[in-house]
Amino acid sequence: MNISLEQSEIIQEPLQVTITGSKSESNRLLVLQALFPNISLENISNSDDSDVMQMALKSTDNVIDIHHAGTTMRFLTAYFSSQAGKSVTLTGSKRMKERPIKILVDALRDLGADITYVENEGFPPIKISGKKITQNQVTLKANVSSQYISALMLIGSSLENGLKLTLDGEITSVPYIKMTLNLLHQLGIDAAFEGQIITVKPKTDAVDKQTLIVESDWSSASYFYSIVALSPVGTLITLSSYKETSLQGDSVLASIYNQFGVETTFKDNAISIHKVEEVSKDTLITLDLVNAPDIAQTIAVTCFGLGIACDLSGLHTLKIKETDRLEALKTEIEKLGGQVYVTDKTLVLEPSGTINENVAIDTYNDHRMAMAFAPLALCTKLRVNDAEVVSKSFPEFWSDLEKIGFKIINN
Repeated sequence: MNISLEQSEIIQEPLQVTITGSKSESNRLLVLQALFPNISLENISNSDDSDVMQMALKSTDNVIDIHHAGTTMRFLTAYFSSQAGKSVTLTGSKRMKERPIKILVDALRDLGADITYVENEGFPPIKISGKKITQNQVTLKANVSSQYISALMLIGSSLENGLKLTLDGEITSVPYIKMTLNLLHQLGIDAAFEGQIITVKPKTDAVDKQTLIVESDWSSASYFYSIVALSPVGTLITLSSYKETSLQGDSVLASIYNQFGVETTFKDNAISIHKVEEVSKDTLITLDLVNAPDIAQTIAVTCFGLGIACDLSGLHTLKIKETDRLEALKTEIEKLGGQVYVTDKTLVLEPSGTINENVAIDTYNDHRMAMAFAPLALCTKLRVNDAEVVSKSFPEFWSDLEKIGFKIINN
């Protein structure tokens, strides 16, 4: 499905949007629920990734296709490795078969897991023969993806001797590791993250019966921050359900968007985001996003829409996402008339005064490309190819935009 976005204006009255649970929290909790079935979950993400995770955990098939769901691939690789007697092959989309998994597989093999590559060494699909894992010490390179680390942490308490994980090098996306740690603590699991060492003690007794409520997704909130930043002073949108003491690294949005003249207020389990001032055209947004790389696309496009410059670093994990997000951003912003320079871990955007009309944005099977560029409809007409890709994390995205004033035409 391709769509056209007419140049639009946000309805200038108090607007409220409800966003479902965080994909990051949901997928971690779904694995923990599979290990400890007496916990109940509420406000689970309705994203494709979380749907695929639930399907895979319930599946009795020998081959499980997780499509584009990278988190699901990584978490399930660890989970199925620890399920004695369960044999399964994990596969996915063409892009998934290009996304590296060797670092995680090597770590699991060091613990004693039985995993083989079906096609290409270091990449899915992989065949896993689940077994009882008794070894508990492993070293993992820490600078590629925190999902590898979280995958091991999630199964740590179910292993006979627990887990001692030594992290080698600079640690990426620390807030996501702390999210996993906090969720373990909520279940009464003894775990610690000190320096370069993570320890998870075996859980020998039952987890207390309890219901955990998933906080709404901050990454999804980022697009509404961009919309408010690109709207007139006075624009106000309220999003629910959010906590000021969030576990999600992307909650840093609240402070980052102060630089765009957007103020965040927490009240009654919701956030109100309010455009309070215009940003000077001389503004340079300089950010290290090593702990929140998923909001880089949104921030870069916001800067482009405002005609201001940005210098973003800490983006090395974006090379191995649904697409090479740095190259994709460069290509699409330059189609719109911007000037972008990228390395393997940085993006620099020059200020620009004009935006080309009726450009077709390619989405590269990447939900965040579609959603990050959509707010530019407040500045110009544009088209979005394969717009249904948003279902990966935010199925109601386009309908929610229409509710707040966007004019969308299905082609």
